[in-house]
Amino acid sequence: MKQQGEKIAMLTSYDYTLASLADAAGVEILLVGDSASNVVCGNQYTLPITVEEMIFLTKGVVRAAQHALVVCDMPFGSYQVCEEEAVRNAIRILKESGCDAVKLEGGEEILPAIRHMIQAGVPVCGHLGLTPQSVNQFGGYGLRAKEDAEADKLVHDAKLLDEAGCFCIVLEKIPAALAKRVTETVSCPVIGIGAGNATDGQVLVMHDMLGLNQGFKPKFLRHFGQLGEQVISAVSNYVAAVKDQSFPNAEESY
Repeated sequence: MKQQGEKIAMLTSYDYTLASLADAAGVEILLVGDSASNVVCGNQYTLPITVEEMIFLTKGVVRAAQHALVVCDMPFGSYQVCEEEAVRNAIRILKESGCDAVKLEGGEEILPAIRHMIQAGVPVCGHLGLTPQSVNQFGGYGLRAKEDAEADKLVHDAKLLDEAGCFCIVLEKIPAALAKRVTETVSCPVIGIGAGNATDGQVLVMHDMLGLNQGFKPKFLRHFGQLGEQVISAVSNYVAAVKDQSFPNAEESY
């Protein structure tokens, strides 16, 4: 698709039902993101979610995917300790969830682990820029690589990931000009989130994009629906119908 100039659509997904709908709509990649820690579990950060929880969520998405490539995030702590543990966890995720690939955050610092995963037969998607698992190190979720030194390191890291065999790289919350530079430098597809429109594709958190996640509106997010309002309205109507005994009616009873 990159070679042909066709843009790639990626969305996060954490369950069978929404994954089925996204797959039917033509999304090319379903990412079971560790953002499930926030969206599904209600945590403030992505850090608490475990390998077991990611495998559980990914299984449902895999069952739903008839068309899309399914990528599972490796959660915090599953690949940072040592290369052997990183490869073991990557293989476990692939085997037990049935996903097509894993994604992990970082560049040169985790390159040995990425190389070993790929050598072991695990397809790897990289992730650079704002890496949410490093929130404590960064001190927040601000724009990354604004200064030349960090920008140059990001380009350097992207080249290393590409050369190591990553089939894809996600760039999160970096200047659009830098994302364009990276996209034109590496041979693998580059997927952006808050990285402008010069990348080979885009990814958003599905619940954010659908307007299900009320109150979260960073600059890069566009609401393609307002399902949150519709859900509240539908549930309110249901509650009212139960209380006034109009549901179930005679036709809805056995």
